Amino acid sequence: MILFTADHHFGHSNIIRHCNRPFQSVDEMNDVLLDNWNSAVKPGDTVYIIGDLFFRNAIPAEDFLHKLKGKKYLIIGNHDKDWMKRTDLPKYFESAERMMEISTGAHKVTLCHYPMMTWNAISKGSYMIHGHIHNNTDADYFQFIRNMPNILNAGVEINDYKPVSFNDLIKNNQRFKITSQDKNA
Repeated sequence: MILFTADHHFGHSNIIRHCNRPFQSVDEMNDVLLDNWNSAVKPGDTVYIIGDLFFRNAIPAEDFLHKLKGKKYLIIGNHDKDWMKRTDLPKYFESAERMMEISTGAHKVTLCHYPMMTWNAISKGSYMIHGHIHNNTDADYFQFIRNMPNILNAGVEINDYKPVSFNDLIKNNQRFKITSQDKNA
């Protein structure tokens, strides 16, 4: 199975407040994110991490990476450079790229940490999967994103704090975009 996720921010205590995450502490958040990952991912699954896996983590990234199931591909986010310097990336990732084009079998998909206004094969129904914005709906660009059904947010806040399938990504984004419309009305 192919799964998608973004913006875990393992180790980042301020992200709890910043994104209104339902955790009392960074340790609780780390434990729930790790448990949710391993409940959703089977050892043979492929997981595309669309950036910001760790940030300001006191615990070495490798202490988490060896516990995370699946064959992992990292799309590099704005908060990934520091932990990447201290980690044996080939030991844990099939690749680490800034952008990637893949096929789910049914759909062509462009993966980038940052949401993009256009991408390869957009006119032919391809998808763009991103992270970076978490659950923020206040920025002006969100009006564009909300009206584009083929732009999908892989952020954990949108996807029940776990990696999800392409179909679940679509359902969760539809729910998020509708809920945000009510919030911003």
